[in-house]
Amino acid sequence: MEIQIRLFATLKDHAGQNRIAVTLPEPATGQMLLDEVTAVYPNLAPLLATSLISVNKAFADVNTPIPPGAEVALFPPVSGGSEMPYPTYFAITADKLDMDAIQARLIQPDVGAVVSFTGAVRGQTTRDGLPPQTLHLEYEAYSEMAEAKMAQIAREIWERWPQVKGIAIVQRIGKLDIGQMTTFVACASGHRDQGVFDAARYGIDRLKEIVPVWKKEVGADKSVWVEGHYRPEAEG
Repeated sequence: MEIQIRLFATLKDHAGQNRIAVTLPEPATGQMLLDEVTAVYPNLAPLLATSLISVNKAFADVNTPIPPGAEVALFPPVSGGSEMPYPTYFAITADKLDMDAIQARLIQPDVGAVVSFTGAVRGQTTRDGLPPQTLHLEYEAYSEMAEAKMAQIAREIWERWPQVKGIAIVQRIGKLDIGQMTTFVACASGHRDQGVFDAARYGIDRLKEIVPVWKKEVGADKSVWVEGHYRPEAEG
């Protein structure tokens, strides 16, 4: 069977394209997929040891079965939606954010506190391997999977802080200049002492772990994709 594979971030750059295809016997597994990609696309081989696999928008591993017609993606570690009990807003967007409009989606008669985190592009970094001065960032996302993972984060928040009454998680993509907003996470509750501060902090931390979004630091002399180290467990 032929498997079409979507590529993101560093893998896309190394392949020079955002999709590749391999032919696998049935039944196929994640390990068979990696082996075939290594053989057919040797320029990707050095990246595969740390790459993540998704099958039908769920994290997979080397033992995960890959059925015919599956949507498969390979991507580096990142720096599903069911009915929600309270208002939510999840978005991957290239547009500027209207924070007042987003927060208004969370307001209800019994909400008296909304705590939010806003991320912005900074012009300097001290991390090894990155440009000392950033001209701009370029964000990309596996959008279809990203919004499902945002919904997962919301469910995790409600498991830990059941008094939270609304959640918004937004990630911008595309080219973002110094000072522009990159991420926005907000949690609402009846009162400020009902876990809403911890919930918002948890939301941004989990976004950095499991939502498939990547950023490229663009400097005067080089550009570098920023990759994380967290490896989610296979699902299903």
